[in-house]
Amino acid sequence: MMKVLLLKDAKEDDCGQDPYVRLSHPEGYGGLIFTSPRAVEAVELCLEKDNKTEVWKNSLKEKWNAKSVYVVGNATASRVNKVGLDTEGENCGNAEKLAEYICSREAPALPLLFPCGTLKGETLPKMLKDKGIPMESITVYQKIPHPGIQVNLNSYYSKQGIPASITFFSPSGLAYSLKHIQELSGDNIDQIKFAAIGPTTARALAAQGLPVSCTAESPTPQALAAGIRRALQPRSC
Repeated sequence: MMKVLLLKDAKEDDCGQDPYVRLSHPEGYGGLIFTSPRAVEAVELCLEKDNKTEVWKNSLKEKWNAKSVYVVGNATASRVNKVGLDTEGENCGNAEKLAEYICSREAPALPLLFPCGTLKGETLPKMLKDKGIPMESITVYQKIPHPGIQVNLNSYYSKQGIPASITFFSPSGLAYSLKHIQELSGDNIDQIKFAAIGPTTARALAAQGLPVSCTAESPTPQALAAGIRRALQPRSC
């Protein structure tokens, strides 16, 4: 049986900044952008921490719903829907395509508010800037290496051996684990098929000189599984 190793994001700490100050002034923004469920979760936690949940439900939610709320992927859309906001753009699949979608709309007079992590990609902000679409980023969570990543990788390799495939879900997952994977794999690293959840992660793999055998067509388990299956077939690349 083939062994497939999936490497998700590093451990994440929420509420890098308190976003409530900006969320409490929807009149100052043209809409919201969420590119990950974690960003939505961080906003929820900050609202709960400051006992602002009722204010959100009674007034702020409705005011934000009068504006555009852009999201990447169905998982993020589902999380945003749970806080009472309607979404658009979820079918875009990744930040680059969402940026294209936003740029195709009428440019807002006010900036879009973008709650994000410390290691956010620069593709979306740059594309919006190039099109003259104003945007303000606010850091709401921080990505840090999981303290057990080296131990967990050592355990996997000692029990399972060299994996047939390793999938990365983010550039940070790659950054925090690649050195350990290289040490554990040694000369056998060329046997591994490297897969990415999306184009941003694929570019990060390529930047490290790693061949990308699979990039999921959309950020869903089904699309990722199909891509890995094709990559692992004989003579597949």
